[in-house]
Amino acid sequence: MAPSTSGALPPVNLWLIGTIMKFTEQPDFSHRRPLRTGVLITNLGTPDAPTTPALRRYLREFLSDPRVVEVPRPLWWLILNLVILVIRPPRSAHAYRGVWTEQGSPLLVHTRNQCEGLRQRLQAEYGEDLVVDFAMRYGNPSIPSVLQKMAEQGVTRLLVLPLYPQYSASTSASTFDAVAQDFAARRWLPDLRFISHYHDYAPYLDAMAEHIHSHWAQHGRAAKLLFSYHGVPKRYLTEGDPYFCECHKTSRLLAERLGLNETQWQVTFQSRFGREEWLQPYTDATLKALPGAGVKSVQVFCPGFSADCLETLEEIDVENRGYFMEAGGERFDYIPALNDCPAHLDALVALIHDHLLGWPDQDNGDAVLAERQRRAEGTRV
Repeated sequence: MAPSTSGALPPVNLWLIGTIMKFTEQPDFSHRRPLRTGVLITNLGTPDAPTTPALRRYLREFLSDPRVVEVPRPLWWLILNLVILVIRPPRSAHAYRGVWTEQGSPLLVHTRNQCEGLRQRLQAEYGEDLVVDFAMRYGNPSIPSVLQKMAEQGVTRLLVLPLYPQYSASTSASTFDAVAQDFAARRWLPDLRFISHYHDYAPYLDAMAEHIHSHWAQHGRAAKLLFSYHGVPKRYLTEGDPYFCECHKTSRLLAERLGLNETQWQVTFQSRFGREEWLQPYTDATLKALPGAGVKSVQVFCPGFSADCLETLEEIDVENRGYFMEAGGERFDYIPALNDCPAHLDALVALIHDHLLGWPDQDNGDAVLAERQRRAEGTRV
């Protein structure tokens, strides 16, 4: 048989796969059971504990994702298993211990609280047949485990919202991969909608502006406001990833809402890894240079992080604070992430509303139609 030129597997291979693959069963299905719509929010993930073994498990899963590290697999396997997973887990465990809480990692705690806040708001309008849950791309609760739970609850329509406002292949697309991989092993698939980004969504921008204004009202303003985003290798941009552009658009629109001129704010990128060039300017290098340029007070906000985590609480508020102060800075403020503040939850509810509209009527169809009519009338006004 000649090899396929389209990238698809030859029919004989598909047949062989079908004869050996065991699809996830759902034997308790009943046509009398309510058909539910599910909303799944996701975030990056967290280790189960601030220990070296837990970090080794977490980092192996995270750094094995080809969306995260685009290096030839055999070479990367050697680097990951013989170098990184030997050296990095103890260091990362030490950093996690500095931010760990009695309830677990900050990211897990905040995401759980976000989920509960969204559930209360959405079920108050759509009823209890709207299932709201959360999962982590890496670690627990895992995407497969939560999808299975939602299937057992009768979810036949699913809206997935990764809490990454700016799209990147290493985050949003990786989440889609995980959902698709789980679905590939299921006998019965739900209808699926996937929100890939919301970087310029007005309610999200308004929530951030309100949050920063509130911080200013309590603590005053600094000479410079940095918008620090998680970095990615620069070649991702040159190969077509829109992340860099979406970060800049978010920042520009947010600065406009805050009434800042071009000298009062700046976009930077943090958390680079390895030796290749990443998106610039780098957050740490910028903070080291600002005091020498006469900027003695700075505030940092991270618009790409929906919840506080290691990268904000330790990397920004501890490590980068130290860089700035050691370079001659006099005042450093980290403005917390939106977390589960009411304005943030309201913005996410509005986003979810917009993406639920237009689905064919199901058990919660009357509420959906009523919301659609309400919004249409508001638009006409």
